[in-house]
Formats: sequence, structure tokens, C-alpha cells
Amino acid sequence: MNQIDVVSLLLLFMAALGIFSSNMPITVAMIVLLLIRVLHMHYAFPWLEKYGLTVGIIILTIGVMAPVASGKLSLQMLWSSFFHWKSLLAIAIGMLVAWLGGRGAALMGSQPTVVAGLLIGTVLGVAFFRGVPVGPLIAAGILSLLIGKV
Repeated sequence: MNQIDVVSLLLLFMAALGIFSSNMPITVAMIVLLLIRVLHMHYAFPWLEKYGLTVGIIILTIGVMAPVASGKLSLQMLWSSFFHWKSLLAIAIGMLVAWLGGRGAALMGSQPTVVAGLLIGTVLGVAFFRGVPVGPLIAAGILSLLIGKV
């Protein structure tokens, strides 16, 4: 009798949570990781652990800056954001969230045991509270403040 691959079962469970909560990024990520395991491409894991977060942040930054690059968000509109209190508050909150994300990335790198909990919490937040699955880094940043790490 073969032993049960608990890690693969966890990845399947996380993919199922992603499907249940309509969280496509979680679902795709878990399936890709599962395929890497099943296809015995374990040599990819060290690279993903070292550069995966950086590549993801680069892609996210491209997505965020695309409206500026495409001209959809003009420089005049960006400049005017410095003269309205709501926009100034948005800038301050954006800076806070970026800072929290940085703390979160550092915490996730130094304490990988929290990653599964953060992902499960994010998926459950999407599933039960109609949240949006953008929070693991920010959640980790808040967690780092609460537990005093980083």
C-alpha cells in the first residue's frame, strides 16, 4: 500500500477552497504547485521560493501601473490628486499598505509556517465575507505588528 502524500492533499484542499470561494489565483497556484510535485519537477521549488514573490510583485506592479502607461490615467489626473483631501488620504493609505506588505513579505520569508494560515484566512474571507483575494501580504504585515516580528 502506498503512503498518502499529505502535502499533495493539502494542495488539493487549498485548490478546492479556491474553487469554492471563486478565488482563481489561489486555485491556479495550488494546481501549478501540485503539477510540479506530480511531475517530479522538484528542482523548481528552490527557484520559486527565492524569486516567486518578487516575480509576483513585478506582475502586480505592471497591472497597477498599466492605466498610467496606457494613458487611461493622465499625468494631470495624477498631479491633481495632491490637491484633494480624499486623494491625499488615499496616498497615505497606499503608503501604509505598501509598508504593511513589505513587513508581510519579510514575515512570510522568515516564518513560512504562517503562509498556510494566511492563505486559508484569505480564502475563507473571500468565501464567507465576499472579500477580494488580495490580502495575504497585508495580512502578514498586520500579523507581524501583532506578534512583534520583522
